[in-house]
Amino acid sequence: MAAAPTLLCADSASPAAKPLGGGLVGVLPWVLIFVVFYFLLIRPQQKQAQQQKKMIDALKKGDRILTQGGFYATVSAVKGKVLEVKLNDEVKVLVAKSAVSQVVAGDPAQDIETPKPAVS
Repeated sequence: MAAAPTLLCADSASPAAKPLGGGLVGVLPWVLIFVVFYFLLIRPQQKQAQQQKKMIDALKKGDRILTQGGFYATVSAVKGKVLEVKLNDEVKVLVAKSAVSQVVAGDPAQDIETPKPAVS
């Protein structure tokens, strides 16, 4: 019976039985993964959302916009969360502010190059 307590003491005294650094070694990789995700994914997405919100809040009459549906329009009135936009001189529609993709400068139709005739 005296041999059993010595075996228990010998097992508990071995250095391999205790994890190094306590629980820190097991948690450290997860903390590093979270930090990498924060700086590579979460933070840039938050900055982009802030810029989009500033752009939407700054919309005013006369701004040329591109909607998420691909329509170019001119803002004719701002009514809370809704914009009244002109697609052309005759057509006015209501668009949610959240549907605005970007504010554009100039007329996008002028940016399209006309095809040149082939030279024979």
